[in-house]
Amino acid sequence: MSLDQDTIRRIARLARLGVDESENETYARSLSDIFAFVEQLNAVDTTGIEPMAHPLDARQRLRPDEVTESNQRDKFQKIAPRVEAGLYLVPRVIE
Repeated sequence: MSLDQDTIRRIARLARLGVDESENETYARSLSDIFAFVEQLNAVDTTGIEPMAHPLDARQRLRPDEVTESNQRDKFQKIAPRVEAGLYLVPRVIE
């Protein structure tokens, strides 16, 4: 798939990106290469292949789920600007 400069301008406008006109050709070439690679990936027959979470079948080492710090809520709420019933109060942003 080959993109022209008009398509690049349209994509940039839709994405709200400021693209310098002198770089449109570079962006068109790069995006065309990406789309060609995606088409190449889509051409591969993947029937019967189970999706993997990681290509190396690596396992994450998990730490024990233990409390490692003491509760310091009262200490932090003493220095907060506004607190009520154990909650931090913030200015309303939505009317």
